[in-house]
Amino acid sequence: MFRKMRRFKQQMSDEEAQLILKNGSSGVLALLGDDDYPYAVPLSYVYTGDKIIFHGAKSGHKFDAVKKHPKASFCVIGKDHVIPEEYTTYYKSVIVFGKMRIIEDEEEILETVRTLALKYRSEDDEILEKAIKRELAPLCMFCLDIEHVTGKMANELTK
Repeated sequence: MFRKMRRFKQQMSDEEAQLILKNGSSGVLALLGDDDYPYAVPLSYVYTGDKIIFHGAKSGHKFDAVKKHPKASFCVIGKDHVIPEEYTTYYKSVIVFGKMRIIEDEEEILETVRTLALKYRSEDDEILEKAIKRELAPLCMFCLDIEHVTGKMANELTK
C-alpha cells in the first residue's frame, strides 16, 4: 500500500524515526484542501507512539479539510544543516501517513489537551488547568492515527 523508499540505504531505523517524532517541536500537516489543492500547515504536536495529536479551531481550512478527506501526511524535520562547500544539506526527516479524525469524546479531548500542553509546559499545575478550562470551549482536537512511518537521512549521515 505504501511505497518503499527508493534510496533505502538512507532510511533510518524505526527507533531513530520515533525519537525525531518524540523530540520535534513542530511539523507540517498535509491535507486535501479546497478544490482538491494540497493544504500544508505548520503545527505544534505531540507524538504518543500510535498517533499524533494537534489542536486547532472548530472551523476553518484545516477543520474543513479533515472532515472532507481524512487521509493525511505529517512531516517533521529532525536535522537541517546546510553544508555550502558541499552543495548539500545534512538532514534527517520523518514522514507519517495516516487518517485524521476530529476528537469528539469529552474525556479524550481533555486527555489530549493535557498531553499536548504538558509537552510544551512540563508541569501539570493550577496554571495549566486554568488555561485548559479557559481555552477548551473554542478548541478542536485532532488525531492522526498512524498507518505508516518512514524516516530518511542524508547519505553522509549513514556512514
